[in-house]
Amino acid sequence: MASADLRQELDCSICLNIYTDPVNLICGHNFCRVCIDRVLDTQERSGVYTCPECRAECQERPALQRNITLCNIVGSFLSTRPDQEETGIFCTYCVDSPVPAAKSCLMCEASLCDKHLRVHSKSAEHVLSDPTTSLGNRKCSVHKKILEYYCTEDAACICVSCSLAGEHRGHLVEMLDIASEKKKEKLRNVLQKLTTKREETEERVQSLQKRRREDQEKAAGVTETVTALFRDIRRQLEEIEKRVLSEISRQEENVSRSVSDLIQQLEIKKDELSRKMRHIEELCNMSDTMTVLQEPDTGDLCDTEDRERHDDQVHGVGDLDVGLISGKLHRLSDIITGINTGIDVQKTTDILLDVNTAGYTESDIVTGRNTGIYVQQPTDILLDINTAGNAVHISRDSKTASWSRRSLNRPDTPQRFQYYPQVLSISSFSSDLYYWEVDVSKSGWWRVGMCYPSIPRAGYQLVLGDNNTSWCLFKNNNQYSVRHDGKEIRLPYNIPYDKVRLYLDYEAGQLSFYSLCDPIRHLHTFTATFTEPLHAALWVGVGCIKISGGVRKWKK
Repeated sequence: MASADLRQELDCSICLNIYTDPVNLICGHNFCRVCIDRVLDTQERSGVYTCPECRAECQERPALQRNITLCNIVGSFLSTRPDQEETGIFCTYCVDSPVPAAKSCLMCEASLCDKHLRVHSKSAEHVLSDPTTSLGNRKCSVHKKILEYYCTEDAACICVSCSLAGEHRGHLVEMLDIASEKKKEKLRNVLQKLTTKREETEERVQSLQKRRREDQEKAAGVTETVTALFRDIRRQLEEIEKRVLSEISRQEENVSRSVSDLIQQLEIKKDELSRKMRHIEELCNMSDTMTVLQEPDTGDLCDTEDRERHDDQVHGVGDLDVGLISGKLHRLSDIITGINTGIDVQKTTDILLDVNTAGYTESDIVTGRNTGIYVQQPTDILLDINTAGNAVHISRDSKTASWSRRSLNRPDTPQRFQYYPQVLSISSFSSDLYYWEVDVSKSGWWRVGMCYPSIPRAGYQLVLGDNNTSWCLFKNNNQYSVRHDGKEIRLPYNIPYDKVRLYLDYEAGQLSFYSLCDPIRHLHTFTATFTEPLHAALWVGVGCIKISGGVRKWKK
């Protein structure tokens, strides 16, 4: 049987494609299972089932029998011509009905089915290939010969004439299949690298997704804890409010009762006095002298003892016991200072806060360990005049350092800096958390920072930031930088305000600098393992530096 005839016999009359899972009806006609099921479904409402091919009727839905023989034929047919069916390239010479091509002849520029392939020329000039539609691209545009070689120098497919006498003469050439295999090998290497990179990227995506899930879970846990904390605080505040208001009401009721009793007593006394006044008036109006003289002496009706007794009663009424009310209100501070959230704040800030960019104010709760919150205790940072160089003037309150044009001729001591306008603080810091602020000059140059007490007091390395015992923020005219051990990191922006904050977490080994603009800007954070106590340190070139405040963070 011809290929075209066989192909037609294997077509389903419903979908017009090769059978897929062919089944047959009682009448013997075959259909794809899916196709006939769809047709029978549409016929259910009519109550009569008919064959789409012969119109044979059936009152009940016919049972579908799988045609095993036809199924095997379809499988065999597709296995021998998988590429032909997929490409959709048909024989050039089968004009009556399209027949899938088995090969294409590059010489004839035609595609051939099995039938025409048997009678095709077997000459070496007729090169056969898999079915293709781009036959014209397989010939040299100059010599009209089949492309058989690959010029490695020009990266072009050429014919034999091009390699012998054409523009590619003398070039290194290879057979097309050899050159193709080499290129495929390169592509396989590229594919392998891309596959590896894709796998690495997929791993990173999965890792980030895992991190995101963990962060979401952590944030959910912290949210739940904080919500419960504030709910408990609100409950305690409501209880305190009720107790304080109840105490005020109780005291007000007691005071009011006492005042009412005293008013009642005074009203009785007033009535008694009114009666005596009327009697005396009557006596004063009598003309009978004997009656007036015989009336008993009334004495001093407003004696001092009676007034004092009534004054004592008035004072005995008392007032609201503000002390007792204040005592109950002190419970508020107990709540604030006694909160223990159970949250590891240092870890929580990985999600909620970036401590390297957050600005702190005096009312902030600074991150710490999971032992509760921190309360703040003010502490003065005073400058030690015994360390001040002769070119730096220290104010009377020991909080301002300014450059002096003349030498102050202080006595030379081992603690004093030689030749340079530099000074240390009296107090040192070796634990917990601190911050302090300075007002700096907008012009000139200065350095603010912290250092060990072992910083050199003489030589060129004594300057703040030029040794491994000190860390500082440095301003030179309009350029800002940070320095440590003589290494400088320039900051990419100017500080728009003249107030700087230094934040020290000694145990964590962090010294941070902030510009107190609005909003507060983080400038830089040094990280180190501190091995000695740290002193605040100032270096004044031109102008002055004033310590404006300092706060220490204490654990509860």
